[in-house]
Amino acid sequence: MANRDNTALVLGATGGIGGEVARQLRDAGWEVHAMQRQRPATPTLSDGIHWHRGDAMSAADVAAAAQGCSVIVHAVNPPGYQRWAELVLPMMDNTLAAARAQGATVVLPGTIYNYGPDAFPVLHEDAAQRPLTRKGIIRVEMERRLQAATAQGCRAIVVRAGDFFGPQSGNNWFSQGLIKPGQAVKTVQLPGQPGVGHQWSYLPDVARTMVQLLARRHTLPAFASLHMAGHWDEDGQQMAQAIARVVARRTGSTPRLRAFPWWLLALASPFVTTLRELREMRYLWTTPIRMDNSRLRASLTEEPHTPLDEAVEATLVGLGCLKPAALSPARPLAASPSASRA
Repeated sequence: MANRDNTALVLGATGGIGGEVARQLRDAGWEVHAMQRQRPATPTLSDGIHWHRGDAMSAADVAAAAQGCSVIVHAVNPPGYQRWAELVLPMMDNTLAAARAQGATVVLPGTIYNYGPDAFPVLHEDAAQRPLTRKGIIRVEMERRLQAATAQGCRAIVVRAGDFFGPQSGNNWFSQGLIKPGQAVKTVQLPGQPGVGHQWSYLPDVARTMVQLLARRHTLPAFASLHMAGHWDEDGQQMAQAIARVVARRTGSTPRLRAFPWWLLALASPFVTTLRELREMRYLWTTPIRMDNSRLRASLTEEPHTPLDEAVEATLVGLGCLKPAALSPARPLAASPSASRA
C-alpha cells in the first residue's frame, strides 16, 4: 500500500467540488479512492483514481472504501436537492464512523447557509450559527456532529466559501440563475438587489485551498473552520459584467443584463424542487455578505486565487456556453461528471 498519510477517500467524486478535489489530490501525488454505485464489484483504476462500487448511504460501503485512508473528503450531496432531510445526516454519520475507525481527517466543503442575518455583513468563523432555512439547520447539525467526532479520534477541516462557479461545478447560482448551460450567452440575470455585494468562489481555487490545508493538517486544530475570501462582487454586478466582457471578447456580441425573475420562482417553486430551494435562499441576495479569510491566510499565507475573467471564461467553456478552442491548453478540462451521491 502507498504511504497511508497520503491516501484519501473522496465521497462525491463524480460531482463538482468532489471531482475537482480528487483530481487535484491525484496530481499532488496522493493515492485517491472514490465510490460510485455503478462501478464493477472489483475496484478499478481509472484516470489515476481507485474506484470502488458503493453508496454513501451504506456505512459498510464507506468503511470498506476508507480502509487505509488518512483523509476522507465529504463532498457528497443528494442529487438535484432531493431528499435532503432524509439523506444528508445519515451520509455524514457514515463518513464519521469510517473516520473514527481510521483515525482520519474529514474535509467538509462548508456553506454560508449555516448563518442568519445576525452574522452579516462580514462572516467570521466564530459567529453564531442561527440559520433561517431547512438546509441551513441541517448544515449546522452536520458541523456539530463533525466537531463532536474530533473528540473520538478523528480530525476535521471545514472550508467555507461563497457561491461556487467553475467548469464542472454542478448545481449552483451561476449555472442555474445567471446563465443557461449549453447555450450561447445572450442575457445575464442579476439575482441580487442593486448595490448589494455578493461572495463567489471559483471551484478549482476552493479545491486547491483544501489540498494545501491537507498538506498542513497536522499543524491545524483538531477542528479547523476556515473561510475563503474568493471573489467579492462589491455591487452585485461584477460577476455579470465579467461574463459580458468575456463573451464580448470571444464572440463580438455583448450580452444584456437584466433582473432575475423572482416572481417566476414564486409561481413555479411549489412544483419544482430546485426552484423551491433557490427561492428559499433569496435572503442571501438581499444583504451584503462577505467572508473574512484572516484565519485561512494565517495558515496558508496566501489564498489561491484565479483572476475573475480567467475563471469566468473557463466556467463558460466548461458549461458549454463558449467553444473550448480558445481556452489555454495549460488548463485542460475533464469531462463533466454526472451528479451522484456516491
